[in-house]
Amino acid sequence: MKKLSLVPLSAILGAVLFSSSFVISNAHAFAIWPTSVEGQTMPSLAPMLEKTTPAVVSIAVKGTHKVKQNVPNIFRFFGKPNQRPNQIQQRPFRVLGSGVIINAKEGYIVTNNHVIEQADEIIITLKDGRQIEAKKIGSDAESDIALLQIDADDLTEIIIADSDKLRVGDFAIAIGSPFGLGQTVTSGIVSALGRSGLDIENYEDFIQTDAAINSGNSGGALVNLRGELIGINTAILGPNGGNVGIGFAIPSNMMNNLAKQIIEFGEVHRGVLGVSGRSVNSEIAKAMELKTNQGGFIEQVMPDSAADEAGIKPGDVITKVNGKLVKTFNELRGKIGSIGAGKSVRLSIIRNGKEQEFNVKLKQSQASNVAAASIHRMFEGAKLENNNNNSGVIIRDIADNSPAQLAGLQSGDLITAINRTRINNTAELRKYLKDKKGVFALNIIRDNYSQYLMVR
Repeated sequence: MKKLSLVPLSAILGAVLFSSSFVISNAHAFAIWPTSVEGQTMPSLAPMLEKTTPAVVSIAVKGTHKVKQNVPNIFRFFGKPNQRPNQIQQRPFRVLGSGVIINAKEGYIVTNNHVIEQADEIIITLKDGRQIEAKKIGSDAESDIALLQIDADDLTEIIIADSDKLRVGDFAIAIGSPFGLGQTVTSGIVSALGRSGLDIENYEDFIQTDAAINSGNSGGALVNLRGELIGINTAILGPNGGNVGIGFAIPSNMMNNLAKQIIEFGEVHRGVLGVSGRSVNSEIAKAMELKTNQGGFIEQVMPDSAADEAGIKPGDVITKVNGKLVKTFNELRGKIGSIGAGKSVRLSIIRNGKEQEFNVKLKQSQASNVAAASIHRMFEGAKLENNNNNSGVIIRDIADNSPAQLAGLQSGDLITAINRTRINNTAELRKYLKDKKGVFALNIIRDNYSQYLMVR
């Protein structure tokens, strides 16, 4: 079988080409639309789309990235002033993508990380034609989710559906801006659920759809017939980067879990079980005398991990997460990876031929590839976390010579108030500091003593 190449969904302009989808060949499947939905005549999707499409935006990104310049051999031997072999140069690039407004009041927009990665400028174009510069709140490269924020009135937010209730065969509509043409709508069905092992992202639990998705649709919306968000369009599989009826979207539940963490912490605090394993197949099922050919087979449980503390053992087979079936170990990893550290999950496990349920409190991953935006310059270089019982914001770590350290902050400081306003968590800290400038009086607790720290 021919090995397939990976291609991104973002439409690229300028000298540098970037890609944001990934490619395989297959025949396109066509769906026949129903004449009614829940007893209501539905001859057209237009009424639903008129309410939903204002929540989908176009994104234009400008930036620079490093490229290696190969110098011809003649210059290597005879020399050229100020030029060395394989020089690293900064090259400008432009990327077009899509995004979805999930909170109109706060101006929060979700898109793919690969759309805004290395961006120097992010311009949002609303359906009504307004263009607004966005700031990056945070992103997670491992799941390809990013959160932006704009300051604008009269925004429309999308309703977020429960993607765990999706079924294969449900109708799906993709909304985005392919090839920079402007907002475009395509339709199809949910072709498959729980797709993983595609090596597109590190954490995969994709919705597969035959609704046409093309370059520039990255970060756009996949919605149901009610106009509710069921996924964020992310990747395609096809021979030449074009649509052939196989597209992938990040489920809305996964996106929502990650976005909430970015809003609260500025980054993803990924929860982990602390296990390694593989997908159950017929050989494993036969060897272990299992009555199922699906699930995540646990080969190893790390000492003192969340799984270890919950009583999970090697040889167990995890078949459900919070009542939702998992078919493969990669799907299990994807679902757990979107749930925040400290959250409890209910796992259904087959042990010795019997199904048991375990409640597991996830621990935080020590390895993190997140790209977090600082709440404010004074906190750049500081890792902020919510203190226990919603009792302030604690500085867990701080980088040497960072703005935070130069401002006088130290690792272990507990911030309880700012300018005499009580601060219970990072979300409140972010909200208070939004668009504020000047001198700030931080009430901190250091070495069990309360004090004020004046920071500009």
